[in-house]
Amino acid sequence: MKIRGLRARTARRGGTRALLLALWLAGGLSGPAAAQAPPGATAPDVDARINQLTEEVHELRDLVRRLTGRIDELQSAARPEVALPLATPAAAVGAANVASAGTAPAVAAAAPDVAAAAPVAASTDVLQGITLNAMLDGYYAYNANRPIGRVNYLRAYDVSSDSFSLNQADVILESAPDVASGKRYGMRVDLQYGQATQTLQGSPANELRPDVYRNIFQAYGTYVFAVGEHALQLDFGKWASSLGLESNYTKDQLNYSRSLWFDYLPFYHEGVRAALQVSDALTLNYWITNGTQQTEAFNNYKDQLFGFTLAPAAGVSWIFNYYVGQEHPDFVYLAAGTPGSQGLPTQQGTPFRPIPNAPTGKLRIADTYATWAVTPALTLAAEADWVVDRLYSYSPGQFTVGGALYGRYQLSPAFAIAARGEYLDDRGALFSGRSQLIREGTLTSEYRFVDGFLARAEFRRDTAGTAYFLNDTLGVLRGHQDTYTLGLVWWLGRKQGSW
Repeated sequence: MKIRGLRARTARRGGTRALLLALWLAGGLSGPAAAQAPPGATAPDVDARINQLTEEVHELRDLVRRLTGRIDELQSAARPEVALPLATPAAAVGAANVASAGTAPAVAAAAPDVAAAAPVAASTDVLQGITLNAMLDGYYAYNANRPIGRVNYLRAYDVSSDSFSLNQADVILESAPDVASGKRYGMRVDLQYGQATQTLQGSPANELRPDVYRNIFQAYGTYVFAVGEHALQLDFGKWASSLGLESNYTKDQLNYSRSLWFDYLPFYHEGVRAALQVSDALTLNYWITNGTQQTEAFNNYKDQLFGFTLAPAAGVSWIFNYYVGQEHPDFVYLAAGTPGSQGLPTQQGTPFRPIPNAPTGKLRIADTYATWAVTPALTLAAEADWVVDRLYSYSPGQFTVGGALYGRYQLSPAFAIAARGEYLDDRGALFSGRSQLIREGTLTSEYRFVDGFLARAEFRRDTAGTAYFLNDTLGVLRGHQDTYTLGLVWWLGRKQGSW
């Protein structure tokens, strides 16, 4: 390194001397100085020296021309009419990348309009990574009991029998955080329509204005903080509950129909949730919410969840959740004009009355589930749940316990089969309204025509410990129901993985 530096300095000095001598030669070889030839120099030596100096002058002129051209290019690139157009976000992003790579201070100072264009590049960056997705899910089901009213009991979504039914139509707009590229914030909005929406939301017992929120399945904003070497993600708004293995979008589930536990456990929450990524294998979760199925709070207690997600090995995932809440309102809404409602306070025109000695008993849920991709074709999963609810803190608890087992095998790229077996010990009558043991078994076949369209054919049997399911005769109940279902699911959009 030192030798190369010495040579570089020597070359620079030689070039300077050549330039001075070339200027002297260009002015003419006359005058006293012309007679001062180096001692001992011959005429051929002088001619050779002059030729050498002439070549160096030509090289310097060529270098000056190249430098002048480069300066012209930089000045052209700095002009506002090139850097500002909003119709070419890719160009704006490219300019931002060049700036981040380290522009020379002299260039930045000479072209302040480049800096002025930076906010435009930032605003167009916001549009990067946004996905717009849609899903359409419909089915036809036949109940062998031929129930009056064509109603399938204990179902979350496929509630209709002998009817072409629209389960749900969804539109999802998402801009997820991308910390690797410097984007720490994001947001997501899920709009949903169809039968599933009525199941998920709209209970007047939980919501004052169910129609306002009914079609907003999810709506939350996100920011990712750096906590030392770890990432802390905070979400604010309304999100789908992760209590229980199954979720809302059919294309991401093993079966078509939802489990008993999906139907029983909370569907959504409103509040703040935090996820701290401790390592690649461990994430700690904490929520504070209005409650279960409460976009607006109906008491002063704030529910909480503590849990973790663990991925101890490739293809293995284990989630544990402990949820504690108070699911009893401390006031009751009255219909406008109801006798006795005069003089009561109102909330947006709806009168309400406090409940004397309102219940304060707690709801506690311990929920855990795991999935294991045994091979690329075989997936196994299991879930276990324990729920206890008390009306008052001194009341005896009402318990519900149970679990589910899952298996799925991909026979070919297009064809797969899946099975589920579960039980729910509803000894507290919290789910079915009766103290009984409920079981179900489901066998599902799937054919994926293309990536974006699949069909599922399913047989399911539900059994109860009492005569519980509707029959074709009013007042006559049966202890089981068998259903045969064909579901069709379409989806499109750029979102990758599970929705």
